[in-house]
Amino acid sequence: MPAHLAPHRPTALVVGGSVTGLFAAAALTGSADVTVVERDGLPDGPDPRRGVPQNRHAHLVWSGGVRALDRLLPGLVDDATANGARLVLIMADMVSRAPNEIWFRRFTATGHRNLVCSRDLLDSVVRRRVLAHPRVTLRQNTTAIGLTGDDRRVTGVRVRSGGEEHTLTADLVVDASGRGSRTPRWLADLGLPAVREREIDAGLVYATRLYRPPAATAGLPFPLVNVQANPAKAPGRGGILLPVEDGRWIVTLAGTRGGEPSADPDAFTGFALGLGDPVIGELLRNAEPLSGVAVTRSTADQRRYYEKMPRWPDGFTVLGDAVAGYNPVYGHGITVAAQSALAVREVLRRTPLTAPGTARRLQRSAARPVSAAWDLAVGQDAFYPGATSTPPSTAERLLARYVDRAVATGARNPHALGALLDVMSLERPASRLFSPDMLIPMLFGPRRPFLSAAPLTDRERGSTLS
Repeated sequence: MPAHLAPHRPTALVVGGSVTGLFAAAALTGSADVTVVERDGLPDGPDPRRGVPQNRHAHLVWSGGVRALDRLLPGLVDDATANGARLVLIMADMVSRAPNEIWFRRFTATGHRNLVCSRDLLDSVVRRRVLAHPRVTLRQNTTAIGLTGDDRRVTGVRVRSGGEEHTLTADLVVDASGRGSRTPRWLADLGLPAVREREIDAGLVYATRLYRPPAATAGLPFPLVNVQANPAKAPGRGGILLPVEDGRWIVTLAGTRGGEPSADPDAFTGFALGLGDPVIGELLRNAEPLSGVAVTRSTADQRRYYEKMPRWPDGFTVLGDAVAGYNPVYGHGITVAAQSALAVREVLRRTPLTAPGTARRLQRSAARPVSAAWDLAVGQDAFYPGATSTPPSTAERLLARYVDRAVATGARNPHALGALLDVMSLERPASRLFSPDMLIPMLFGPRRPFLSAAPLTDRERGSTLS
């Protein structure tokens, strides 16, 4: 075909080089040439990236996210495991105490496999894969400062780079800039109404330290160890021990108002010993600290309901933490980002990127996984003192009671656990909790006794001995 007859290929601009931005870029390559605009310089390998306040803390990708990654970027999970990540079977490879203080049995039949590694490793694998695509261009050290266009259509982004300002035009702009997103201000500048927002803040503070595990664990595929905080017993305190690549443990401790962990290295193990169960602290007694203590306080659940705005401009979509950020203790952020990117790709397979109304369809489709994770997070966090000015409704209290009962059933029955993990993993909607797999064992049993202690094997528990 002569060059002057070649069809125009749409263009897309993604604001933010986070995993959300990279997932969005991957989703868009089938429909557009994509430019990723990133404020900072990105590292070449598995090193910390500026602008990720929680990069030092424990991360995992739930099985719903693992499935989404395999669809969005086939082979990416294999790349991650080849570089030291682990696919762990939940609950067989996990020792977990629920918020209602019940220990889960380590059932092996659920089939849910979570991806576990440091955030730096995951980011580097995603960056390498997405930025190698011929239709993706990266503009680093470039700050987005506003949108161009009007209240009907966004036409591009005003950026600052090297001390100069200029405009980048595009058929679609995607804001993936995270919790610090300025989209509410940008839309107001275009004459659009304010977006409805909601925040639930349990007051959680995170403190994380890196360890070399005890020699007794050498060669052992050590399980995740998770002691969740109990909202009914404020202040809520919890922690997670996450075995990651290079034979290290990432240990993240958390506490709500009045029970926050500190940045004092000498207080770290003592705080862990003071959790509702001391198992993490006991495991740390013979572990070797490899770092200081990193503390994060930005942990509130925050949501902007862009999908419900009465007017929405063509050519603009918001994804990831710019839409909703969750209490990191639930580990749903990366899973939601991957699922939202998949939703974008599915819409664009049916609808031209430049068609009127496409951006609104993208926003509404991407909101579905957001809603699922949001309901799970606020269903716990709203019960902490001071978390919200609006107390939980009667319906929310009844649902929380039912979820506690579902947890108690799943802790003792593998079929019920499978149903519970389907929901927690963001693979199935919350209605799965009312399926026969849950209701029959809940109502009729048989019921195994509750565990009285963390279900570590003798060899795993041996690492606690001096």
